[in-house]
Amino acid sequence: MNELNYDAVVIGSGNGGLIAALRLAKSNKKVLLVERHILPGGFATGFSRGRFYFEASLHELCDFGHEDLHGNLYSLFKELDLLDKLHFVDVPEAFRVINAETKESYEMPFGVDNFINKMEEYVPGSRKSVTTFFKLGEEIKNAMDYLNKSHGKPETKVLKEKFPNFMRVAVYSVDKVLKAIKMPKKAQEILNTYWSYLGTATDELGFVHYCIMVYLYITLKAQIPVERSHQISATIIEEIKKCGGDVYFGDGVKEILIKDGQVNGVVLDSGKIIRTKHIISNASPESVYGSMIKDKKQIPEQQLKLSGFRKLSGRGFSLFLGLNKSKEELGLNSYSYFIYDSLNTREAFESMKDLNNFNQVTVVLNNALSDASPKGTTIMYMTSLYFSDVFDKEINESNYFDLKDKLAKGYIRRFEEATGCKIFDAIEEIEVATPLTYAHYTSTPDGTIYGYLTAGLDNMLPRLNTMYDETILKGLRFAGGHGVRSSGYNSSYLSGDLAAKFTLADMKEDK
Repeated sequence: MNELNYDAVVIGSGNGGLIAALRLAKSNKKVLLVERHILPGGFATGFSRGRFYFEASLHELCDFGHEDLHGNLYSLFKELDLLDKLHFVDVPEAFRVINAETKESYEMPFGVDNFINKMEEYVPGSRKSVTTFFKLGEEIKNAMDYLNKSHGKPETKVLKEKFPNFMRVAVYSVDKVLKAIKMPKKAQEILNTYWSYLGTATDELGFVHYCIMVYLYITLKAQIPVERSHQISATIIEEIKKCGGDVYFGDGVKEILIKDGQVNGVVLDSGKIIRTKHIISNASPESVYGSMIKDKKQIPEQQLKLSGFRKLSGRGFSLFLGLNKSKEELGLNSYSYFIYDSLNTREAFESMKDLNNFNQVTVVLNNALSDASPKGTTIMYMTSLYFSDVFDKEINESNYFDLKDKLAKGYIRRFEEATGCKIFDAIEEIEVATPLTYAHYTSTPDGTIYGYLTAGLDNMLPRLNTMYDETILKGLRFAGGHGVRSSGYNSSYLSGDLAAKFTLADMKEDK
């Protein structure tokens, strides 16, 4: 069989893999993107049921913004010639959070001043500490921009002089910093609503990671693509091909070939042999080290230890609902509802370890896209996380479908009780995705949708600080939710671009 040669092979067309392949193709490299599924995108896709078209996972994009005030993701899409091919709209409000136990409810707006004023209304005396939080967010953003530009070699003097507060909070958790700035407990609980978007309770989640995310959300607002995330994925595929890149669908990587401690190619499911010295994997390290590399002695010991040390983050569970009544008829006035058993993030996190978990982030898509579904109907998504392998332990072939039905009813009942909105009788279409569903369609370990748990020594900042000197298999880089930037759409896109830039630097060293 003839062997094909490429400058680089990208494994998997999730968000990180897509951007990595596009960056390489636009850099005039001969790149092959290999995807075992028949569609691109991984989690960034959609599907139809009856007269409804559902978004598979995207709730909103952070770090995007607009032309006059934009973030890194906007700049990346513009640089890669994607912006003029896609259309985005703003999400109407930041969030509504509800304590399922006490029924207390808080709705927060976008805009720093608006957010601070609303928090002061809910929690008198919180203004000073919340203002401090956003000032820290601005400094952290500027410090992170500097760190990115320094390519792993920042000057300590610059950090101390220009970003002293960043240096003070860099190693602490969210809870410790909020306590230090004397933020009232109730204000902390409201501010910490977004914790589940990062999948770590705030007593372990790094302050820098959470603060910059909230700062970007509130200052830039949040956006969603009008044509849903699958349109982004399909557009990137078109651009890759336009730039001369090749894409194989329905053909995965069976084996990564290694020679003398260096990537030497891949063997595909189809039997094709592709020779290359550079691989970017959107597949998890578990998949790469566990099944794709046959000779385990070729894997650096440090990488095996790191893989064993890391803990998986939340396993995904979602309901997709097509309702035969309008949002006005049903009283669904908010875009996103965060419904927790407790507004204490540790208590909520612990309650999401068993099958009695009905914590959820529920999105009413029509409140951002009025024509997201046929007139007089509504699309809703309910998403939750399980921070354990409970599905492996509790589910088998005989009880799987009954358990899906039981859980779906539990999530719907929780939403109705928390909001007072009756939606059960309006359900026309329903689809349930469990961790097993996500594992099947995306090959993620245990169906995790957030990669590794960002906690302690494996928070985002330690990952970023070690990415330049990490002992890796020569020629192998990772992108996506298991990359250094952690999970989430914007993080995965940016991590793909970072992996591609590292690979381009590696190629220069080859010469």
